[in-house]
Amino acid sequence: MYLETHEVVKQYANHLALNKVSIQVPKGTVFGLLGPNGAGKTTLIRIITRITAPDSGSVMIDGRPSKSDDVYNIGYMPEERGLYKKMKVGEQSMYFAQLRGLSKKDAHRELMIWFKRFNIMDWYNRKVEELSKGMQQKVQFISTVIHNPDLLIFDEPFSGFDPVNTDMVKNAMLRLKDEGKTIILSTHNMESVEELCDNIALIHKSQVVLQGKVFEIRKEHRPGIFRFRILGNDFDFVHPSFEILSREPYHEFIDLRIKKRDGISSNELARLIFDRYEVVSYDEELPTMNDVFIKTVTRDAK
Repeated sequence: MYLETHEVVKQYANHLALNKVSIQVPKGTVFGLLGPNGAGKTTLIRIITRITAPDSGSVMIDGRPSKSDDVYNIGYMPEERGLYKKMKVGEQSMYFAQLRGLSKKDAHRELMIWFKRFNIMDWYNRKVEELSKGMQQKVQFISTVIHNPDLLIFDEPFSGFDPVNTDMVKNAMLRLKDEGKTIILSTHNMESVEELCDNIALIHKSQVVLQGKVFEIRKEHRPGIFRFRILGNDFDFVHPSFEILSREPYHEFIDLRIKKRDGISSNELARLIFDRYEVVSYDEELPTMNDVFIKTVTRDAK
């Protein structure tokens, strides 16, 4: 499913929640929907899932306007979970699956697959209130994907998970992507964004302030810092084209971090070092998505 929003506007009383927000979510990708608290992410998700309507603008699915029946082809896992504590896990999961249009037979078959995959078969006949937060998260995840929708939206899906279960859910999401599902991931965990997302949109103060492919965005924000490992114990080269940030001896090598100044290309900087020293390794530091997030939000706050 290819999803697009075009200049979506949503106003609540005196608060403009979304101001002409346009995003493009390619089919079969993981799309990171990022932003500080209160930026408008949840409002946009609620409009995509037709929980609420925009004041203006449009949501397009596969090139046509979104319609009411599209909700049956969407799985949404909100940040605020909604399980019935007194119901048994299996009974509740069956209920949610049938609510999303599966027959009893198909629902049971799919649940067995997912319960085995997530190692929670022993909890099938236990009440939800007996489960840990992480276990409840697994049940919620299964309830989101059980009807095999083409668009999946996860809002902070890793909250409450230990590292082992986090990896389990990440692998499940990547498996769904490989099956051709389109996934929107809203999270503050920038490491997960780098690991999972193909593209992102960063919303700040109700507007999209950054959008594109994760790797390209990191390249665009690179600070011009390079790492060199050179053979030998001496490095006394000084040049107006760069600044030495650190110089650390490592066995028979020296590890250098160098920041190039304006007016010199990356190739020219590398040539300056390569012409004078035996370079064992060389690479450019790219900013993390966390660096990009903070830089963009801080800049726009000024």
